[in-house]
Parts: sequence; C-alpha cells; structure tokens
Amino acid sequence: MAVRDRDRFSTTTRLRLLGEQTAARVYRSQTKRQARRSRLTGRAALLALVLCSLVVALAYPMRQYVSQRAQISDLQRQETEARQRVEQLRDLKARWQDDAYAEQQIRKRLHYVKPGETGYVVVDPGAVRQSRVDLRAAHRPWYTNIWDGVDKSDASDQ
Repeated sequence: MAVRDRDRFSTTTRLRLLGEQTAARVYRSQTKRQARRSRLTGRAALLALVLCSLVVALAYPMRQYVSQRAQISDLQRQETEARQRVEQLRDLKARWQDDAYAEQQIRKRLHYVKPGETGYVVVDPGAVRQSRVDLRAAHRPWYTNIWDGVDKSDASDQ
C-alpha cells in the first residue's frame, strides 16, 4: 500500500489527474459552446449578404420596368383612341364631301331656305328661358358673341 500512496502523491500521477480534469473541462466547454453556437456559419452569412445585395441591386430596375410597362400600355391605349378619332374625322370629312349632306347641315344650322319655300322657326319654351339667361351676352363685345356661337355650333357636331 505504501507504493500506492506514494503513486497517489507523485508528481506524475498528479499531472495525469490534472490533465484529465482539464481535458474533461475543455470537452464540457466545447460541447456547451457547440450547443450555444448559432447555426449561422460564415458561408451562410456570406450567402445572405450576397442575396440581400442582389435584391437591393435589382429592386430599382424592376420598379422602372414595371412603371415603363404601365406607361407603354397607357400609350397603346391612347394610340387606339387616336386611331378611332381619326376614323371618325375621316367619316365626317367624307360626309361633308357629299353635297346633299352639306346642304342639309347648312339648312339646319343657318336656317337657309330655297326660293319659294317658307321657313318656320319653332320656339321651345325651354329655349326661351335659356335665352333669357344669356342676356348677359348683350353686355359683351360683339366678337365674343361670335366666337361663342362658333364654339356652340362646333360642340353641336359632336
């Protein structure tokens, strides 16, 4: 037993025990650190950074693309409307080329009658009230009244 007691207190034995205890502490701290360690590795962080930078880099061009597509669709709609308006104006021009249509419009708008015909003007009571409202036209210059008449006749075409 004396040998065992001596081995128990020898430097080699103490160093071995101290090394085992230290190794056990290191092992425990590593397992705790691994348990606490976040799952975000360096590669994952780099990947996240690259993805975020791609999203930021592509956000503005995508917004521009979407707004330009909307602008293109608006312009196409306006073009369609303009083509329809051109067709309407071509039809109107073709009608005015017809002498019968021109005569009809002249007689209707300017109250022209052919020699030998009797012209009648039917007065609508609603129109009389409206003309009383337009009495302010007497206080305006004559050329303003003429332009108003032109505007009214132009509006009646449409």
